[in-house]
Amino acid sequence: MPSAEIITIGTEILLGEITDTNARYIARELRRIGMDLYRKTSVGDNAERIAQAMREALQRCDVVITTGGLGPTIDDPTREAVALAFGVETEFRPELWEQIQARFARFGRKPTENNKRQAYIPQGAAAIENPVGTAPAFRMEGEMGTVISLPGVPREMEHLMQNDVLPYLRERFPNLGVIKARILHTAGAGESNIDALIGDLEELSNPTVGLAAHSGQVDVRITAKAGSEEEADALIAPVEEEVRARLGIWVYGADGETLEQTALQALRKQNWRVAVVESGLGGRLVRRLASEEEDTPFAGGELLTTAPSNEDLRRITDEYRQNRAAQVGLGVVLRPGEERQDIFIVLVTPQGEQHLARPYGGPPAMAVQWAVNHALNLLRKL
Repeated sequence: MPSAEIITIGTEILLGEITDTNARYIARELRRIGMDLYRKTSVGDNAERIAQAMREALQRCDVVITTGGLGPTIDDPTREAVALAFGVETEFRPELWEQIQARFARFGRKPTENNKRQAYIPQGAAAIENPVGTAPAFRMEGEMGTVISLPGVPREMEHLMQNDVLPYLRERFPNLGVIKARILHTAGAGESNIDALIGDLEELSNPTVGLAAHSGQVDVRITAKAGSEEEADALIAPVEEEVRARLGIWVYGADGETLEQTALQALRKQNWRVAVVESGLGGRLVRRLASEEEDTPFAGGELLTTAPSNEDLRRITDEYRQNRAAQVGLGVVLRPGEERQDIFIVLVTPQGEQHLARPYGGPPAMAVQWAVNHALNLLRKL
């Protein structure tokens, strides 16, 4: 089966100055058309190292897609790198220079002399016109395989992916099929707990099953490769049913469904409203429950400036619940410490009270998300 690799180019990526969102976008689009992706690589602005990365990638895959390094400056070396990888020179294309000048004229500007560098591409390459930017892209084909070089500007890259690259790949590889993923979201159990229950499913080959742990939440990914979306759905369905049967109440949603959405839906079913009191969370719980819908079950939130005792939090939460004419009160306090952080959650409902006291010893920056997810998980199980 044909496969691809992605190379994102730019020293600023390696230095952590920018986040590489291009590779994520390209990966999702390749998955959508059923093309296997096994590696993503980032390389700095060095033509020799980029060329080496391309040669190595083409030994493993059929198509390499690069982003970045097509600008007009000295540190935009992708054109030269592709030429090195294929053993050719770069050549000036007058028609590309005309396109660049036309783009600048449309913006009411004139290109500088160094913009002319963008009209050079490797000998034998097929130019890809860029109607939304000034950097022409290109496609280089040879015995080793194909390299498609796209601009690093996300808006330009995305336009060229949709209007040129994906149609090209579909035409060249007509039997790609689709790769489809279904994400089941869980809360209330750790990654090891879930793995112990569905570990045998993680050994399947098609569909595959994998886990992704977050703070206070674990996702189960079911991915199928098939000739069509319908066939992929048919492969995913029995595995999803089995995962849900084994994990039970821990599964709260799928794909775009969020924990706060399921929590609010649980309140709607009971025809209850919730008032929230929080301390140490920076308003994060309140923001996740806040909704502009007219029938929202969220009755308001109060942010405390100090960390109350557990008993005081219980009292404050119940008083605030009554003041807001809500049936449910949810209070959360996060107390920072040197080695661990302590979390206390109180849930007051017409059916009684629930208390959850937990120490948190993970990364301090993730403590808030952990506390918020646990609070929402209590709420959604009403």
